[in-house]
Amino acid sequence: MSRTSRKDTQRLSRRQFLGATAGTAIAAIATGAGPRAVVLSGQIPVVAGGGGAPELTLVNGRIRTMDARNTIASAVSIRNGRFVTVGDAVPAPAPDTRVIDLGGRTVVPGIIEGHIHSVSLANRPGYHTILENTTSIREIQETLAARRPSVPEGQWITSMGGWHENQWSEHRLPTRRELDDAVPDRPVLLYERFTGPCATNSLGKAFFDAADAAPPLHPNVVRVNVAGNGLIAEAGFTGGGPSATALYYLRRLQTFEDKKRSTLDAMSYSASVGLTAHLDQVLFPTPGPLHPNQVLSNLDQYRMYDSWLSLHREGKTIIRLQMNFLHNQSDPELPELKERLRNQFQFFGDDMMMTGSIGEWAAPLASGAVWAEAQRLVAQAGWRNENSVQNLAGLTQVVEAYEKVNKEFDITNLRWAVHHVPAVTHDLLTRLRALGCGVQMAAFRWVTSNDPKVVVGAPFRTILDHGIQAGIHGDGVHIAPLNPWLQMYFATTGLNSFGDPV
Repeated sequence: MSRTSRKDTQRLSRRQFLGATAGTAIAAIATGAGPRAVVLSGQIPVVAGGGGAPELTLVNGRIRTMDARNTIASAVSIRNGRFVTVGDAVPAPAPDTRVIDLGGRTVVPGIIEGHIHSVSLANRPGYHTILENTTSIREIQETLAARRPSVPEGQWITSMGGWHENQWSEHRLPTRRELDDAVPDRPVLLYERFTGPCATNSLGKAFFDAADAAPPLHPNVVRVNVAGNGLIAEAGFTGGGPSATALYYLRRLQTFEDKKRSTLDAMSYSASVGLTAHLDQVLFPTPGPLHPNQVLSNLDQYRMYDSWLSLHREGKTIIRLQMNFLHNQSDPELPELKERLRNQFQFFGDDMMMTGSIGEWAAPLASGAVWAEAQRLVAQAGWRNENSVQNLAGLTQVVEAYEKVNKEFDITNLRWAVHHVPAVTHDLLTRLRALGCGVQMAAFRWVTSNDPKVVVGAPFRTILDHGIQAGIHGDGVHIAPLNPWLQMYFATTGLNSFGDPV
């Protein structure tokens, strides 16, 4: 089979897969509310005594309960945010009961994402547009054009992170002319992954050209230098650059109401693909005001959740969010981590929004003795702990450190974990399991893989066959899509975005 035909076949298969799963996913959330429970966002007010007819009934479906018997029911009824009947028959509906005929469609419980950076999606400037499900320049144009009617005049249409050029048949960013053809009367900016590059249309180029010609707004601003075809050069991860400056200009335009709108958009999209609970791993912390050197994965860690918190207070959140604490200091004194463990509660909040624990790491893995001391401090405080590794050497380092701290402080009941695990051995997995630890397998590398000879992790079958507690994650929304069905497709087929088995 030719490379072209493999890609065409793969693209069709992925669409069919998504159409049969995400398109029919309905989130089923049990809140555990009682008669005297506080009303939480995402919950229905509880009726005294818990009686009354169901508020929602689903009938004529294939409802996968995911219980121990793998029960598939045809109908369920829900009252006060809880399932009251599950089976083939439901109570007679009251006049105000909403009845949904599923027409034979499949329903699954809401999916939990164990490693995501959704707070970044909630802070996207402009009117963020989801491009992670597109497969060609033409589909990009259609998606941007469909977004255009809801965007006020003078406002930006953006798409930042979550997609990669490998997903598109052309394997490149769209040009200025192609973006103009889709949206000629609103500025457009597409920003790839953490640091760019970017693509913009003619109105966007005019904006950045004017900014380049004006006195700099900050000493670290550099020229954006939009090319004739609309492309903007990639920034450095720490030193800024053209794409980072372009991002800085758009972030400066954001109001708090804009951030709340982006947060609602993020929650709505997540719910639409069946992802209803997030363990957020924060962003690379850069406290203080906006800075031109900040890339898409940088924000003030003390303020980045403000819009989500505001919506939670207003009772408007529909996605469950647990927020971990990432610590990126290499200072041997570990001042921020020590204050966090001294003054913060883990797992503090309610069913819809709460603090988490330490993750994606307590200190950079490469900081050696500093990182090791951070593990000891977390264990001493009795906190849950997570570390992400990029290779077998990293996993070995983590396992040895976990074993060492366990000799001083028992961690076997704290549910520590290791994330990504692109390479493993049976011995390391066994040693982790003996410590009560689990692993989160990275299922997102299909999107950046372009060489079928290079195996990209995680080794899903090896880990599942071992028996250690395990899950998969997508690590959206910078380097990979948020859509969980794309990650599941890779984990079950082993096919990357080119249609090649990796």
